[in-house]
Amino acid sequence: MKLTLLMSVCLLPLMGTVVSCREKGPAEKAGENVDEAVEKVSDAIDPKGPAEKAGEKVDKALGD
Repeated sequence: MKLTLLMSVCLLPLMGTVVSCREKGPAEKAGENVDEAVEKVSDAIDPKGPAEKAGEKVDKALGD
């Protein structure tokens, strides 16, 4: 009984990640658009260096 309860508690957070990997909803898409707009404004004020640009390309290629 205790083992079953312990396993359920340990696996519960993993179930949330499985369910949340579905398509993005409208609120999440809108939030991403806001994030991109803020990043563009930030880049205009303080341009990125070559290492940061390269890191972002790696992140994009890996799907992050």
